[in-house]
Amino acid sequence: MNITNITGIPDEKTMNEMLLLHERVFGYGADELRNELEKKHNIHIAIAYDEASLVGYKIGYERKSHHFYSWLGGVDPNHRNKGIGQTLLMEQHDWCMKNGYETIRTHTKNSFRSMLILNLKNGFDVIGTFTDRKGEPKIILEKILK
Repeated sequence: MNITNITGIPDEKTMNEMLLLHERVFGYGADELRNELEKKHNIHIAIAYDEASLVGYKIGYERKSHHFYSWLGGVDPNHRNKGIGQTLLMEQHDWCMKNGYETIRTHTKNSFRSMLILNLKNGFDVIGTFTDRKGEPKIILEKILK
């Protein structure tokens, strides 16, 4: 497995591969993801490749000075339970520390148990909950980077 780090919007080939994976993982939202990416500031994307195939990604962006938001991530269902999500998380956190971020925050759903557990195992604390626009409860997690 190889990891590639991208700052900003990826090239068209990488973007299309990432959007295809996003559709496979979540079943929707490729066009929305592309549109939302263009609105974000100081984007960082960690991408995992198995040989030439994109098998995972983790996207985040700067929310405010010294504060990074870990927004979206996914691993191809055929490549899960191989440590790819963990590797991408660590890559994102390393990049954040090197770029002066002091905290990293993420939101997840209770139904995304593997993501919730991954975040807790990697030093995130639950700092609250909220109900999103669709009426779904979300868990807010935050980690102080050292």
